[in-house]
Amino acid sequence: MGVDANIDELAKQLEEGLNLKGQQSDTGATADTVPEKSAASPRSDSSHHDDAVVPADVSDVESEYSVPDSVSSSSSSSTDTASIGAAELPFPLVVHKPLLQSGKTSLFGNASSTLDSIARMIRSGSVKKVIVMAGAGISTSAGIPDFRSPGMGLYANLREYKLPYPEAIFTIDYFRKNPKPFYVLAKELYPGQFVPTLSHFFVSMLAKKGLLLRHYTQNIDCLERAAGVGSDLIVEAHGSFHEAHCISDRCRKEYAQDWVKEQILSDTIPRCSACKSLVKPDITFFGEGLPSRFFELLEEDFDACDLLIVMGTSLQVQPFASLTNRVRDSVPRLLINRERVGEAKMRGPGFDFDGRLDRKALHRDALVLGDCDEACLRFSECLGWTVELVKLRQKFMARHQPDRASFYAEDMATKRSS
Repeated sequence: MGVDANIDELAKQLEEGLNLKGQQSDTGATADTVPEKSAASPRSDSSHHDDAVVPADVSDVESEYSVPDSVSSSSSSSTDTASIGAAELPFPLVVHKPLLQSGKTSLFGNASSTLDSIARMIRSGSVKKVIVMAGAGISTSAGIPDFRSPGMGLYANLREYKLPYPEAIFTIDYFRKNPKPFYVLAKELYPGQFVPTLSHFFVSMLAKKGLLLRHYTQNIDCLERAAGVGSDLIVEAHGSFHEAHCISDRCRKEYAQDWVKEQILSDTIPRCSACKSLVKPDITFFGEGLPSRFFELLEEDFDACDLLIVMGTSLQVQPFASLTNRVRDSVPRLLINRERVGEAKMRGPGFDFDGRLDRKALHRDALVLGDCDEACLRFSECLGWTVELVKLRQKFMARHQPDRASFYAEDMATKRSS
């Protein structure tokens, strides 16, 4: 509930910003008017950022190669963009702004913010085929635990099974011998218990605008699907709960997700009706190959891509991590993450955020350090999509969690009348 409450509070702040925007319009205020930051603003509360990886004070991240560009600066949204009162929103973000060497050519020009520059590329139509690569960082605010981390509490529930090592639970050989620990964990993680994050809805917005070429994800939570992204646009590199099969190589019978879910939630180990072998959700375990769809689509997709967005991933797991190098040299690449990852060594493959590894190469790598949801919200503001993004989430809540949606509506009505 803590995570959901934070997201709802963010949505409320956006709604209040819209109401204020409307009031300003009625009194002759311009479309670019932004409410002044009050003393009670979340931004002014330093304790609000205690758990943030990226410091709110941008001076903390200066280096000899770059100057950070605080996203508290005004964006250059188009005239039809609804101003949401950015100064009121809790954005512990830093947009990396490199100090490029003299004569270095950048795809982002002289824009004060690379997010603004990329947004202009999209609005102008020069970007039409976006690939998103995502990791666990886009799902953490949904309350999904980092289940691969041995330090997480979920593993405490598995002590009675005496795993030889925590990762054994995702090893196919161990699963064949002792499937019970995996299904205990799967019950806690099964899709349908979590609400998609703003990051998921941002990807859905890209799809609705006809801009999403493909969404490549390392996650198994199916939250992109829940947010409205079509199955044809998703490549689940490490599999997901969406499908399940008998693990026998001679059988491989497919099973409906609803049947598998019923078995798992009732603490029953699902077995094949044809051969009595185990039935496992199509999650890629250690010792298994990646889904064929991953390899079938990547070459054509990345050749056609004209903007690559990478969010919430450490880029440490291959072959997923190497996908960043498959786009053409002229394609802009944007990393949204809590820390810098995937950087090139010398002139090898990888990001070059500071444009200093190859003087002749085009500078095309942008970096936003901070929370994925807040970065997507800021990006949406640059694009003029913020209202649509929030409404998309509200529509989901009204359909799937009507009690919470009703409470939200009543609370907003009370605040308007007071």
